[in-house]
Amino acid sequence: QVQLVESGGGLVQAGGSLRLSCAASGRSFSFSSYHIGWFRQTPGKEREFVAAFRRSTGDTYYADSVKGRFTISRDNAKDTVYVQINSLKPEDTAVYYCAASPKSLVTRNPNDYVYWGRGTQVTVSS
Repeated sequence: QVQLVESGGGLVQAGGSLRLSCAASGRSFSFSSYHIGWFRQTPGKEREFVAAFRRSTGDTYYADSVKGRFTISRDNAKDTVYVQINSLKPEDTAVYYCAASPKSLVTRNPNDYVYWGRGTQVTVSS
């Protein structure tokens, strides 16, 4: 059973930065075999696409709301995917999830992602 594990969340002031990490536990899993996405969710709202990393090319994709502030990357040696978050805003407050998709194309639809972590809380104070 594959389990993705997020870490790096916390409480920060607006304008601050965080780096979230996504690692895998369980049976053999390679990030290079999946597109990796980051999503976020706040109570009462649907899970929202944030960023994605394409497995083969390393192309990156971002929601308009985070473009220029979020950077997704993959460390092949550590088999870990990161999202660097700068210039944090109170509206970035959410639980952040990483997920893996086996689809041929990168999508922003959470239903296309088959493995999920349990999330890490990011809280931005104003």
